[in-house]
Amino acid sequence: MRKLLLALTMCCTAGFSQAQDNAQWLRYPAISPDGKTIAFGYKGDIYRVDVNGGVAVPVTIHEAQDMMPVWSHDGKYLAFASDRYGNFDVFVMPATGGTPVRLTYNSASDYPYDFSPDNKQVLFGSSRNAPAASVRFSSGLFANLYTVPVTGGRSLLVSAAGAENAHYNSKGTQIIFQDRKGYEDPWRKHHTSAVTRDIWVFDVAAKTYKQVSGYEGEDREPLFAGDNDIYYLSEKGGIAQNLFKASAIDKNKMQQLTKFEKHPVRHLSKSDDNLLCFTWNGEIYTLKEGQQPKKLAVQIFNDGRSSVTKPIPISGNVTQFAMRPDGKEMAFVARGEVFVTSVEGNMTKRITNTPQQERSVAWSPDGKKLVYAAERNGNWDVYQTTIVRAEEPYFFAATLLKEEPLIATDAEEFQPVFSPDGKEIAFVEDRNVLRVYNIASKKSRTLLPAGRNFSYSDGDWEFAWSPDSKWIVTDDHQGYFNVTNAGIIPADGKGQTIYPVMSGFGEGNTKWASDGKIMTWLSDRDGRRGLARQGSTEVDIFGVFFDQEAYDRFKLSKDDFNLLKEKEDNAKKKDTVAAKKDSAAPKKPFNPDFNNLDSRIVRFTVNSASIGDYVLNSDASKIFYMAAFEKGYDLWTTEPRTGETKILAKLGGSPGSIALSKDGNTVFVSNRGSVVKVDASSGKITPVSINTEFVLDQEAERRYIYEHAWKQVVDKFYDPATLKKIDWEMYAKNYERFLPYISNNYDYQELLSELLGELNASHTGGRYYGGRADGDNTAALGLLYDETYTGNGLKVDEVISGGPFDKAFSKLKKGNIIERIDGEEVSAKQDWALFLNRKTGNNVLVSIYDPAANKHWDESVRPISNGEEGNLMYKRWVNTMRTMVDKLSGGKVGYVHVQGMNDASFRSVYDEVMGKNREKKALIVDTRFNGGGWLHDDLYNFLDGKTYLNFAPQGNRTKSFEPQTRWTRPSCVLMGEGNYSDAHIFPFIYKQDNLGKLVGMPVAGTGTAVWWERQIDQSLVFGIPMVATFGKTGDHPLENTQLEPDIRVPLRYEDAFSGKDNQLEAAVTEMLKEIK
Repeated sequence: MRKLLLALTMCCTAGFSQAQDNAQWLRYPAISPDGKTIAFGYKGDIYRVDVNGGVAVPVTIHEAQDMMPVWSHDGKYLAFASDRYGNFDVFVMPATGGTPVRLTYNSASDYPYDFSPDNKQVLFGSSRNAPAASVRFSSGLFANLYTVPVTGGRSLLVSAAGAENAHYNSKGTQIIFQDRKGYEDPWRKHHTSAVTRDIWVFDVAAKTYKQVSGYEGEDREPLFAGDNDIYYLSEKGGIAQNLFKASAIDKNKMQQLTKFEKHPVRHLSKSDDNLLCFTWNGEIYTLKEGQQPKKLAVQIFNDGRSSVTKPIPISGNVTQFAMRPDGKEMAFVARGEVFVTSVEGNMTKRITNTPQQERSVAWSPDGKKLVYAAERNGNWDVYQTTIVRAEEPYFFAATLLKEEPLIATDAEEFQPVFSPDGKEIAFVEDRNVLRVYNIASKKSRTLLPAGRNFSYSDGDWEFAWSPDSKWIVTDDHQGYFNVTNAGIIPADGKGQTIYPVMSGFGEGNTKWASDGKIMTWLSDRDGRRGLARQGSTEVDIFGVFFDQEAYDRFKLSKDDFNLLKEKEDNAKKKDTVAAKKDSAAPKKPFNPDFNNLDSRIVRFTVNSASIGDYVLNSDASKIFYMAAFEKGYDLWTTEPRTGETKILAKLGGSPGSIALSKDGNTVFVSNRGSVVKVDASSGKITPVSINTEFVLDQEAERRYIYEHAWKQVVDKFYDPATLKKIDWEMYAKNYERFLPYISNNYDYQELLSELLGELNASHTGGRYYGGRADGDNTAALGLLYDETYTGNGLKVDEVISGGPFDKAFSKLKKGNIIERIDGEEVSAKQDWALFLNRKTGNNVLVSIYDPAANKHWDESVRPISNGEEGNLMYKRWVNTMRTMVDKLSGGKVGYVHVQGMNDASFRSVYDEVMGKNREKKALIVDTRFNGGGWLHDDLYNFLDGKTYLNFAPQGNRTKSFEPQTRWTRPSCVLMGEGNYSDAHIFPFIYKQDNLGKLVGMPVAGTGTAVWWERQIDQSLVFGIPMVATFGKTGDHPLENTQLEPDIRVPLRYEDAFSGKDNQLEAAVTEMLKEIK
């Protein structure tokens, strides 16, 4: 493994020398109508190159991401997408170069697909609200198709089908497109399921849709090839995604035009004479039917601006900190590097300087050594850094440092922690083994073997040395998953594990306190719990005493404790000589008493809360903790003896990590990427100064993240046997060679997704969350518009319930025209989003005209965010579904939609089912477009109620029965291609145990638990499907096992857009049958 990843790094470095030869990772090529020129994207700009290859010429040169070029049919213009204003908008410019003209201004991302046949309009996709008449689920998942004039102006709605890669036929009477049905990553490969893309033809005049592909895998990127034929990409050939030609009339007429292996054909375009252009494995090809594909040799010469390193601030980006034992220095990790800063001064020293990641920094007891885990040469090992010059006592002021590997084997070593006596280091090996390294002998021993614990995210194993270095308290799953108890293990590895608490509620964040006489932990035993098992819970801080005398002392009342303290102080004053002798003598070894521990458990906190980190002071007289009673987490303190509780410091931040100074006078808290010190008495807050910059080499960092992602899959993928069937090393080397040709995270996330897509697994792919504080942000008025209206102003089609105009004062209604916004005329020649940019929450004056009454008036409202409007649209959709069910069933059948697999959604389900639907005779549980979570057990049990007890107060039988908290009548589940993750698991177990019928469309096999790992570049995330799930038989995992409905009903576009939901109707019909 080390050799492979070292080879990857060397290959990547060597590959840069080829950048002046043939450029790689060329994206979204589009061939000109005359077949002479190809436009494409490279490193965030648009280039042109001759159809035979050669030196490419830049068309755009901008620091933004410019991509997805589209030719006008006369070859004079290029449309493209650019994020110059914080989101992707459509721009148009002369094909030979010039100043781009912005066409769209909505802060939803807009992507161009085609020009109209007369070249006067650009066809583009954008995720905006569905039309008022539509009953399709309201989601940003589905992009609407619009046209916008090439000279600029209002966008007009063409279709709300969720179309992608849409193209006109030559007459403009039809549009061919690929659909989107669910949440799966667009770069996933090799899967066959109901969620894969299909190809449709839309009749523009008749508003009808016809499916023209039927393969169960991917069919995408279609183009018309004359009147009756189409070109498209498909995995139907079985070896990789390739280019096909088929009849749009006869599904059985099909021809495979390319037979590439191992990598998919992407980005299909064609000229007027059907010269085809596409990419394969990062390079551009052309193809004439009946001939072999021709690869273009493309050379690009640019100024290399993307390779320049740049300084970025470190302050505000702290992900972990550790205090030196004497409290004078603080080590911390930021952007995967280790730093040390002075606590009182203004000096910061960078300890590591690598593109790889370091984490889990810890101090030696004498403060002279730092240890940390680092992922280098393809492996996580433990490294140690020391100060070279003896006359320099502090790291923050040191001039020379020495780093060396301390624990470096073929295994992965994480989370090093020194023993208090400094002789040993405890660490985690391969994520599921707890070991101890002896510094003198350089040998390690195992304390907790593999198979006991299961790590979910790296660094999630909590353990701590006892102050006398004889014991380690650790998380212990005991072979279970998602069950954690605290186990105390003899540090020498000899003896049995002791479980001092062993609560069914578990123990978390376990620590030692009071010289090892107390073990503390967090538990939700006494706190309020979420309605769902995975919902948020309130916890308390508990402790168990391993010393009866310490426990007795702790339990004294305040008065009795003060009397005891006075007596002890007087005794010390009378015999100062003896006191000095006692203080100089070595401490007697503490022998913990593990008997009768149940009688020595205490609750330190008075009020349960959402608690982050905590620390108990040395004499157990005060506990400090981060708790969220109000907005955000604040630093609280409780005196256990009296119960006095108060806010020590108002921070309003994150759960944070806490450390207490040796003298107990200062609390150090990490909060939203910074560290502050808080006076333990007064609560005064002082920031810990971090005075340094980080010189970022993005190219080297991306190279590391790539290697890290590939290796994480090797170590954590849910099924090692499946991974062995994939040539994972070959794919690693293949995609790695493109890294020198990538200069931005848009291209980089696609590279990660292409690599991870080879796994043919759900819950994976790369994600880039860029965002700009100064970017455009279109405010929402809470209205649905007639987006086919061509006159001046905005024609209102509906006032959304709960929106800014849904007020007693407002006279706005359907059919009214918004003529001006803040005095600016809303013209058909302008994009109306211009007038609402960055106005969320501000007073906006809206001038309205009622054509029926011929009246004009003004109303002042405060627009809401698009996210808020999206929530209103969801509620509107649910109300529409509920009303339809009530009408269709004559009030006999209830309806509820499960928005997500989480506590909030379960509360909504419970509220509606046991409230509005209490008297219903049957229930429809709609899970369509539920993206997942972890609610299957709660929802399953809720719907599996069986009456076992009735009530009769004073001899009168009532409607009440047990169970009162579960549904006991017939039900069915609505599902579809948009169900994902736990929204696959729930209907699977519902059907497995015959709770009722499944109605709708099949659900792809995505019932796998994922870890979405955020990278050292916090804008990047990738997913690793880690935990497989199995049904009762245990034969096959749910992953890639499609779930079929009992009653299969597709939702036709024409029906949905006219207000008819035939899936819902079928569910009502089934329920009425069952309650006859």
